[in-house]
Amino acid sequence: MGNIVLEIFLLLIGFVLLVKGADFFVDGASGIAKKLKVSTFIIGVTVVALGTSAPELAVTMADAFGGSGELIVGNILGSNVINIFLILGISAVICKLPVERTTRLIDLPFLVVTSALFLMLGAFGNCFEWWEGLILVVLYVGFMVYNIILAKKQSKIQLEEATAVATAFDVDNGVETQTAQNFWQKIKLGYETLKNKVWFLIVITVVGLGMVVGGAQLVVGSAQFIAKELFHIPAEIVALTVVAFGTSLPELVTSVSAAKKGDVGIATGNIIGSNIANILLIGGVGALCTGANGLPFSIEGIISGCVSLFAAILVFSSCWGKTKSLTRVSGIIMLLCLAAYYVFIFLNLFVLKLY
Repeated sequence: MGNIVLEIFLLLIGFVLLVKGADFFVDGASGIAKKLKVSTFIIGVTVVALGTSAPELAVTMADAFGGSGELIVGNILGSNVINIFLILGISAVICKLPVERTTRLIDLPFLVVTSALFLMLGAFGNCFEWWEGLILVVLYVGFMVYNIILAKKQSKIQLEEATAVATAFDVDNGVETQTAQNFWQKIKLGYETLKNKVWFLIVITVVGLGMVVGGAQLVVGSAQFIAKELFHIPAEIVALTVVAFGTSLPELVTSVSAAKKGDVGIATGNIIGSNIANILLIGGVGALCTGANGLPFSIEGIISGCVSLFAAILVFSSCWGKTKSLTRVSGIIMLLCLAAYYVFIFLNLFVLKLY
């Protein structure tokens, strides 16, 4: 019993380190980029995109080099399913989410295509070879280059309005009051003041990166122990549920908070960009790191890959109505799909235990 409590505690600590580490990393790195006069859009598609996917990337690296690789695919696909069905679902229920024309014509179709490509590459041979990982990484680099070129063609005003995602983790950046009355407000005020110092930005960038790496080690180790040693649950199931939810917390906090404040561009752009990064960057790096052994792609991966592809298609098809938005009805449908998906996972697990 003591071991169970300890491993659950370490798992929770790992999630906290992942979430806050990614927060610090993005704050520091984006702050440094601004000091260097880099455009906010470029910061968004590079620093913030990597920052929101830092937990998934850290878990992938930790499992590839120190584990069996069984958590990687489940974490990627589970995170993508949660990002769309849960996070976009809740955000759409809170408020209508308009989807820009560029997103409908380019970003969402690209997400659908990459989701299908990931599923096909993994299903062929039931694993990812290193060269398949290289293809994914090259596609991600191409996607990033395209966004940077697009950013340079936009006017300064359009950059500031259309790409507020550059400060997705910084939505509370403004000093809410000059007369902070309580302890936490004073700490927040001091933190925002220090973020104007280059040395402090460097410190929180390094500290944030360290927290993400350390948190990933705790999450991978604890999740594998709980799954295999204590409850005899397949590692892929743990990756699709517990680990995927934990690594999606930055996106959950950011998008739901943005939706509440009416920052609909952040709510949608954050999820679409994160899912593309998960598939191409995280999946590609995972396949490259596992080398000759290949990245395992089990039957659970095929099923979840199909669900992830369906989720991408659902978002794409939902934003072509009269309003060109994700409505409350769309959000409810997504939440129902998530519930059905998890019911299927646990029923499947129950059947496996019977036999």
